[in-house]
Amino acid sequence: MHTDPLPFRQRPPLQSVQSLNIPEALLKIQTVIEVTGLSESSIRRRVAEGKFPKPIKDGTRCTRWVAGQVSNWLRAKVAV
Repeated sequence: MHTDPLPFRQRPPLQSVQSLNIPEALLKIQTVIEVTGLSESSIRRRVAEGKFPKPIKDGTRCTRWVAGQVSNWLRAKVAV
């Protein structure tokens, strides 16, 4: 049996940040963390407060963020 030396949350994302170049791309939480510099709890808290784009559910255990919405949020942060 093979065991992975890194816990799930510490693994590098399997999705490239280049996915942001495709507005319709669905981003995994690890990719959103990488491009925003926010922690998962900060992202989820901001979603709940209406200060970050809401994710879409793509199944019972699959949550994704639309790349174009995350990109727009980043642009708005830079413009402030």
